[in-house]
Amino acid sequence: MTTVADVRLRRVLDSRGNPTVEADVLTESGAFGRAAAPSGASTGAHEAIELPPAEAIAKAREHAVPRLTGVDAADQRSVDRALAAADGTDDFSGIGANAAVALSMAAAKAGAAALGTPLYQHLGGTFRGDGFPVPLGNVIGGGEHAADATDIQEFLAVPSGAPSVSDAVFANARVHEVVGELLAERDVPAGKGDEGAWAPSVGDGEAFELLAEATDRVSDEVGFHVGTGVDVAAAELHEDDAYQYTNRVRLRAEQIDYVVDLVEEYDLEYVEDPLDEEDFDGYADLTDRVGDRTLICGDDLFVTDVDRIQRGIDAGAGNSVLIKPNQIGTLSAAFDAVELARENAYAPVVSHRSGETEDATIAHLAVATDAPFVKTGAVGGERTAKLNELIRIEDDAL
Repeated sequence: MTTVADVRLRRVLDSRGNPTVEADVLTESGAFGRAAAPSGASTGAHEAIELPPAEAIAKAREHAVPRLTGVDAADQRSVDRALAAADGTDDFSGIGANAAVALSMAAAKAGAAALGTPLYQHLGGTFRGDGFPVPLGNVIGGGEHAADATDIQEFLAVPSGAPSVSDAVFANARVHEVVGELLAERDVPAGKGDEGAWAPSVGDGEAFELLAEATDRVSDEVGFHVGTGVDVAAAELHEDDAYQYTNRVRLRAEQIDYVVDLVEEYDLEYVEDPLDEEDFDGYADLTDRVGDRTLICGDDLFVTDVDRIQRGIDAGAGNSVLIKPNQIGTLSAAFDAVELARENAYAPVVSHRSGETEDATIAHLAVATDAPFVKTGAVGGERTAKLNELIRIEDDAL
């Protein structure tokens, strides 16, 4: 039987040492699923509401658990409808998006286990060796992820030429290693940020130079192209109608010109959150100028929400959507976002958060949705949990 028989919730640690919500779901046949909610530091204003974990657990136990008991865990839509009904709001402020997404993912795992299928297959996907999710590796970081580092939040390795998931994963790890070597050669001390990326006290220009040198070196070593990308996290820089960088202020038009110049100078293959989260028109202008050369991906702009994605589509804002299940509360809503994006030629990019756990659901989600890219980071146990799961999926499926 695939119906839910028991649900448990608890607090566990995330990668920052903060509490988060973990859920267990057990079916009548004894199939089991466990999942934990991630948490972001650089969060969009329109994301679903995350409650303090203890409060989210208490409210979910009161309102969600009774509704989930008896629901068919193999029917994800039914599970997620039950969660939405238990919450009773349009932003999961009732039980907390952190409790909701943990329960949604745990039920999916229990349903897959009950049916004896891998999670990515249960979610509707197949692994195609000629088209796998390319992992984007955060190798230099700043912004909200590290103090006294770069203004731009993430400098990413993009192993778009890799012939396999495994090759891509190890290429990103090697880029991370080479950046560390280059920093040591320059006598630049560097700790690490929330996602395991190097967090040196350097400007954005030097970070671009480091990343370019590292990806060029690794491309030569591995024999395939490793490109570059960025997550600007521009909403975090936006204040008083301008973008407040450490050494200068850029007005809206200057920010657009700046990003265009970066795309051209560094041949960026991926640009996330280049403008403020409310600037649909600015995204449209930028997309018109460089959208044929790179992905312009909205994270804070879209927050995995179909209404905001549709608004972006109507405006021609961006050509890619970041998909984070905890931004919207359930796997079903995340799938709806992917479907709408695909119908309108927007590339879905499945993503982790800066505060992560060992949960590897997003690896399966990326494969299930045939996402061209997945953001996972490059090193660190909670990041490598996703990367190693991608390698296992590839190995099992081919």
